[in-house]
Amino acid sequence: MAELHLIGQIVGASGFPQRRLFCKWGLHAGGAWKLLSGLGAGQTQVDDPQADDVAYWCHPLDVHFATKGLQGWPKLHLQVWHQDGLGRSEVLGYGFCHVPATPGCHALTCVTWRPRGTWRERLKQRLVGGGPQLRAPETVAAGGADRFRLRTEAAGAVHLQLGVLLRHFGRYGVEC
Repeated sequence: MAELHLIGQIVGASGFPQRRLFCKWGLHAGGAWKLLSGLGAGQTQVDDPQADDVAYWCHPLDVHFATKGLQGWPKLHLQVWHQDGLGRSEVLGYGFCHVPATPGCHALTCVTWRPRGTWRERLKQRLVGGGPQLRAPETVAAGGADRFRLRTEAAGAVHLQLGVLLRHFGRYGVEC
């Protein structure tokens, strides 16, 4: 079987208006892919930047996949959350990016977005907190038919450093 080893980190996030940020992440792959080792999902710690608007997490990623085909290449799903002083959490942005298909070191920037909501929901968000959230955030990158009805607005960006190692892809006719 061909193997993909992904080693790197979720460096941090920038461009979000709030502080005290953390990130929930997950790796999703097609049916031909099998996770051999490592975690397929996780969460970073909360960072409260004091000097600038960049939250640093430096959260490690180390996963090892095996596959019989290229269909369903792994994607990294990201959710950036804000934690207020009372410990309540609200989502600030959703995003996803494909794991690079070429071996080597890659610096990625994953832009995020959030549901905009109606004017009443935005007013409630300013007064009480919270805001609109997706019921099934994993369908963001799945190409669902209902995504075209979403009204969204841009959020910040998540920065990643990924090292990609490919093994035995040449045996299956894939040149690296």
